[in-house]
Amino acid sequence: MTTKRPTFTDQEALDFHSEPTPGKLSMLPTKPMLTQRDLSLAYSPGVAVPVNAIAENEDLAYEYTSKGNMVAVISNGTAILGLGDLGPMAAKPVMEGKSVLFKRFADIDSFDIEVQTKEIDEFCTVVRNIGATWGGINLEDIGSPECFIIEQRLRDELDIPVFHDDQHGTAIIAAAGVINACEITGRKMSELKVAVSGAGAAGLSVAALIRNLGVKAENILMCDSRGVIYQGRDGIDQFKSPFAVKTAKRTLADAVAGADCLLGLSIKGAVTKDMVKSMAKNPIIFAMANPDPEITPEDIKQVRGDAIIATGRSDYPNQVNNVLGFPYIFRGALDVRARGINEEMKVAAAQALASLAREDVPDEVAAAYHGARPTFGREYIIPTPFDPRLISFVPPLVAQAAMDTGIARKPIEDMEAYRQTLASRLDPSASFLQSLQTSVKSKQKRIVFAEGEEPQVVRAAWTFKNQGLGHPILIGRSDRVARTMKQMGVPEGALEVVNSRMSERNADYTDFLYERLQRRGYLKRDVQRIVNQDRNVFGCSMLACGDADGMVTGVTRSYDVCLTDVKLILDPLPGQEVIGMSMVINRGRTVFIADTSVCEFPSGEDLAGIAKEAAKAVARLGFVPRVAFLSYSNFGNPMGERTEKVREAVALLDACDDCAFEYEGDVAADVALNPAHKLLYPFSRLSGPANVLVMPAIHSASIATKLLEEMSHATIIGPILLGLSKPVQISPLGATVNDLVNLATLAAFDIDSMG
Repeated sequence: MTTKRPTFTDQEALDFHSEPTPGKLSMLPTKPMLTQRDLSLAYSPGVAVPVNAIAENEDLAYEYTSKGNMVAVISNGTAILGLGDLGPMAAKPVMEGKSVLFKRFADIDSFDIEVQTKEIDEFCTVVRNIGATWGGINLEDIGSPECFIIEQRLRDELDIPVFHDDQHGTAIIAAAGVINACEITGRKMSELKVAVSGAGAAGLSVAALIRNLGVKAENILMCDSRGVIYQGRDGIDQFKSPFAVKTAKRTLADAVAGADCLLGLSIKGAVTKDMVKSMAKNPIIFAMANPDPEITPEDIKQVRGDAIIATGRSDYPNQVNNVLGFPYIFRGALDVRARGINEEMKVAAAQALASLAREDVPDEVAAAYHGARPTFGREYIIPTPFDPRLISFVPPLVAQAAMDTGIARKPIEDMEAYRQTLASRLDPSASFLQSLQTSVKSKQKRIVFAEGEEPQVVRAAWTFKNQGLGHPILIGRSDRVARTMKQMGVPEGALEVVNSRMSERNADYTDFLYERLQRRGYLKRDVQRIVNQDRNVFGCSMLACGDADGMVTGVTRSYDVCLTDVKLILDPLPGQEVIGMSMVINRGRTVFIADTSVCEFPSGEDLAGIAKEAAKAVARLGFVPRVAFLSYSNFGNPMGERTEKVREAVALLDACDDCAFEYEGDVAADVALNPAHKLLYPFSRLSGPANVLVMPAIHSASIATKLLEEMSHATIIGPILLGLSKPVQISPLGATVNDLVNLATLAAFDIDSMG
């Protein structure tokens, strides 16, 4: 049975691209613009100095402008995704998306350009005349065969990398998978017999690349819509002719029979079960057509249990995802100021990806699989896009290939230092939510959405389900929920709804809760009323009695009220503190702040407990905790009442035998977060800037996180509620759909349950 793909409504897609600001890109200055002097330096008269310098030596544009970290994504909209020729303006959302991926995965600035022409000469003239603006050019969604001609001409005419990702991106990732599939099956590339379904841009490119990796030309049977491309066949254009071979085979079925490897870059249904049956032992089958593969993995497995399978889809193992390639290839090319991207650089990228998949995965990837650490094998031959090592693993090999082939204008002298620089560009937590989502998809936990009648809650539950994150349960009156679902465009009956008053489990929950509360002054009728009327109590009872795995609430009630409801039902985990921890992500840097929601005026002992719980949770999320106890003082200067409590917490940790994380205090925030703080305080026990900040009181924690969110546009996740016997997450009042989906994902992930 085929895994259901995540879906969304047309309106949700339009809302994503239009709110809160139209589009997916914006520009931020990299220099201060606060004073008259700043303006004078940025523009007139100060800008005249770099202008004159560049006029004398154009290469200095790399030093004094953003050229060296800027890529243009250029299209004429003649082959948009699988939608065809819809014109340049229709291509703009896709091109913006590509630019976002450049920034997200490789910290490359990028802007899209849509060219209003289908004429090859005119297109090339436009791009050539603006080419000097950029450090590189990514051509995208240009029809075939024009894309081949355009790329080759621009590569000849421009002195910067020009890369048509539709051709080469897929080829590089697929080639990496083929390398590893051969490793697993004990094959040599030189002996591999390959059938290729689809002779478009991607098909021709992947055939060329695996040939450069050692596959013999005569062992590659390229098939287009007319069958095998063989010597003597009429109607073969200049791009297909290099792959014409001498063979008696004429159809795709003929080509696949006895083949070791099938690479599908064509259309849904192009490959049949009978074709798969005819392949050699341990067949390598990459069905990469999108959105639907040439043949589904389920159909392959019905006839061949020995196959190694990859697709272009995210809901199957071994996804051939271009985001594994183009950001890192351009990163390496830009960093050596390469004059182009040649075959050697593409081969290097493929080999780097193949090598990375064989490495032991880091904690970040293991966390994404909720403790099940993936290992190199049939279902893990290609790295996952959220592997934080990609940024420091692939670009160095691409850069080295550029240097070795003589097209690098700025060779890297210290490759190890370069790797460290790359690693610092992107914090692993930038993939935090994506890795959590990948993990929870395999678990399919039952998550209660307590305020099930609220529109944003219904939409969040629907999004949670459609993204394949788990099974949502809405608590509410069935008729009202149904009305809200209809208003939100959610199909009737698509979500499970539980009415607390009408539930057949009502009596069981009442008995359970009465046993807990009967010695606290509650009569059974009081308990019955609470179970009937309080959705937080009812939802937590579902968790306590094993009818659900996690819960999200908070949209309509304050945090304190929700937490009080939750604590009626759920106890803290043995020996743990219940705390709130907020995750702050800003410009590639991640900091955790605790306690942001539970303990108002913590004692020294409370602060020590908060530090322990926060450090434990941060470690479980894949980070190395470095804890700082914050104050307005630095190591006792000046002293005060709150400072004493902070120093007491540090002393308590000093006395612990099982404290396995770095901590320091009392310190001010600027010292704790400064990578160079040891210059002033060489005795500090922190090996680097703190990433876990323990606040002296809840008000300081709340003020700090909200200031960061509003003033710096930092992303705040949380507060994440930790320490309860069952995972419950409480949202801010009026939380957005995205907030709720993220918190539901955290509830499904269940940080406290991880070992």
